[in-house]
Amino acid sequence: MSIEAVLGSDGYQFVKATSGRQALKILLTEIDFALILMDVKMPNLNGFETAELIYEREKLKHIPIIFITANNFGEENIFKGYRSGAVDYIYKPINSDLLRAKVAVFVELYRKNHKLLLAEQKLKSINKSLELEISERIASEEKVKELNHQLLQNIERLESANKELDRFAFMASHDLQEPLRKIITFSDRLSLKYKGKLDDEGDMYINRNQTAAERMRLLIKDILALSKIVADKNSFTETNLTTLVKDVLSDMDHRIKEKSAKILVEKMPTLNVNPGLIRSLFYNLISNSLKYSKKDVKPIVRIHSDTSLENYNGKKVKEKYCRIFVTDNGIGFEQKDSEQIFSIFKRLHVNGEFEGTGIGLAICKKIVDQHNGFISARSKVNEGTTFIISLPVGSADKQPEKELTEQTGN
Repeated sequence: MSIEAVLGSDGYQFVKATSGRQALKILLTEIDFALILMDVKMPNLNGFETAELIYEREKLKHIPIIFITANNFGEENIFKGYRSGAVDYIYKPINSDLLRAKVAVFVELYRKNHKLLLAEQKLKSINKSLELEISERIASEEKVKELNHQLLQNIERLESANKELDRFAFMASHDLQEPLRKIITFSDRLSLKYKGKLDDEGDMYINRNQTAAERMRLLIKDILALSKIVADKNSFTETNLTTLVKDVLSDMDHRIKEKSAKILVEKMPTLNVNPGLIRSLFYNLISNSLKYSKKDVKPIVRIHSDTSLENYNGKKVKEKYCRIFVTDNGIGFEQKDSEQIFSIFKRLHVNGEFEGTGIGLAICKKIVDQHNGFISARSKVNEGTTFIISLPVGSADKQPEKELTEQTGN
């Protein structure tokens, strides 16, 4: 009661026992304790014996014991007390200030240890979470590596398949030319020799045979052109696009006059390109504009460039590009078909009104791809079409001064 009276003002919670056995029972069943204050002399079990029994229990070993005694033991008995588990002695009559100070030290030590235990548990939980996260991340990285490896293998297989397909297309088209030449030759001979000697039905069959053979010849020619498109880096050279387009127009002079077309060419820069492929690109695009012109309306085609491109399809691009525009006033098409037109054999007009094989724009796309560029189209039905070619600008580009060249078929 006197101890409780001294310490009661400090806000401690007390549990009292009147014997060593009762103390042991309370310690095993009650909540955790910060400190045990225990008399040396008690009924049945003395303090030393009780302390030994307490410290035999693993869950109680951490609780410090202060013995309270009226006897001034000799060194041997004091050592016995320490050996049984005591951490200190308080002698009667009790000095209240000393008792309060010693209890405060051990209670504070208990609180700090309790905080350390909580922190340790928290750290263990965090470490477990980190280990799980690291394990999941390692598994994810391994999965990504595996997927990347599979992707690279698939790319290699696709590239190999594309090369094989190109070789097959080239060989098949090349081998088809010889029998086709014979079909055309003998059809022409039949037409020359028996024209007017057969009835109308016979002449019709010969004409159909010649038309089909000519379509086959154009198809083989286009397939060969598509399969041959390989941009050899050594074939890239600084090329003045204006001069190149003028050469293309010169080759197409007959068709331009036939259509009474007007071709407007603004001066364009010099770029590091494969001139043979770019020549084919412009040839196909201009041919496309002439082919899909409106009836009774003279075709007008405008070709100009712009090097201010900073993004493509809404995405920021790191490399500077030169955009080349080929705009016509032809029949146009619905914008929803703008992606399909670059697919091989894809034709929006299949009623026979417009001749062609459906490979021309596929050739254009493959040429632009070989130059690490982009090609797209904007169009409206009956309002014409604009093809936009974006080619990387290297150190060789030279900005053109404004100049307009006009070629007409008048």
